[in-house]
Amino acid sequence: MTVHSFEETIAGRSYQIEVTPVSNRWRAQLKRGPGMPTAMMPFYGPTPDEAARLLTQWLVLAHRRQVPSTN
Repeated sequence: MTVHSFEETIAGRSYQIEVTPVSNRWRAQLKRGPGMPTAMMPFYGPTPDEAARLLTQWLVLAHRRQVPSTN
């Protein structure tokens, strides 16, 4: 099986992303390591780069802090 690996640093934290073929598309998910949850929503794309980019974008959004309102 073909596996593409990507490493991204988001909010000061390093993430390892693995992308594998599934039928006619690619599935990106976080590489599981010690202490990591076993369930993670995969992201799909037409190419390995696109699938990894979609997962990376989601991680960036998840790490953003909301600005407190000043009402």
